[in-house]
Amino acid sequence: MTKVRVYVAYKASILDPQAQAIKAATHKMGYQEVSDLNVGKFFDFDFDVEAELAKEKATEIANELLANPNMETYKVEILTEQSEGVKK
Repeated sequence: MTKVRVYVAYKASILDPQAQAIKAATHKMGYQEVSDLNVGKFFDFDFDVEAELAKEKATEIANELLANPNMETYKVEILTEQSEGVKK
């Protein structure tokens, strides 16, 4: 089994009101050193296939379903790969 994580976030050129609100709140809390902030989401998938095929499938899912290519970018990362063990 392979666990894959897909990160989705707005492109740098897209205004993110949630990130702007959080940035303003950190400044009100006294954290003036926060100069920029990105908000995103991630999706964890478990695939019953080898790592490279799992990454390929997750990339297809991200491209077709999870991310709006006009506004968002995504990154696919393999978290773990576990081979099927022999049952005793």
